[in-house]
Amino acid sequence: MATPYLCRPIEHGADVVVHSTTKYMGGHGTSMGGAIVDAGNFDWAAHADRFPMMATPDASYHDVVWTDAAGPAAYITRARTVLMRNTGATLSPMNAWIILQGIESLHVRMDRHCQNAAQVADYLRAHPLVAWVNYPGFDDNPYHEIADRVLTGKGYGGLVSFGLRAGREAGSAFVEALQLFSHLANIGDAKSLVIHNASTTHSQLNDEELAAAGVAPEMVRLSVGIENVDDIIADLEQALDKTAE
Repeated sequence: MATPYLCRPIEHGADVVVHSTTKYMGGHGTSMGGAIVDAGNFDWAAHADRFPMMATPDASYHDVVWTDAAGPAAYITRARTVLMRNTGATLSPMNAWIILQGIESLHVRMDRHCQNAAQVADYLRAHPLVAWVNYPGFDDNPYHEIADRVLTGKGYGGLVSFGLRAGREAGSAFVEALQLFSHLANIGDAKSLVIHNASTTHSQLNDEELAAAGVAPEMVRLSVGIENVDDIIADLEQALDKTAE
């Protein structure tokens, strides 16, 4: 969700990073995809007992030993030649082009996502109908210290969740009253998205199971887009007004 613009895991010691390109990297909700990035730093041969597929002959690929053939790139080479061959997990040329087009504007969009989300979080926190706001940019957020440590300092992302004092039914009614936001389970689009998880993605869970999953019945999740922030806040305000009626 942070994308490489906000978080660079390899610089924190990760050896393999998996990205969803469906979300912010593509950025427009038009293509599904993912990417594996191998830092090339892990010595697969030195850990042959833990990763025998890398260090023993691969009968499915002419008995090649990947650590011998590719050295530090053994994992990513095997992923490209064997995993993709076996699963067919390759993007169509059109989807690949769409995602590459999205990546070209990633830095511009992420700046706007972060700026808008910060203003939305401040607005919601000050609203009398809102019980709580979960946003890592707040100093008192339990994840704020971690975010400051692992992110690049360019922002805290575009996701904001909050709860309405009136409870579960109010959360669902609020979502239905929104006009600018799209009611979708996805995140990371250029357009603003919203979902009431307890009545949609987690609707099969009872109250105890919701609590165990960290989903409050009144919780609403926003994926704040790159529209003019005044328009975003105006939509939130009119929906909150209708919820209070």
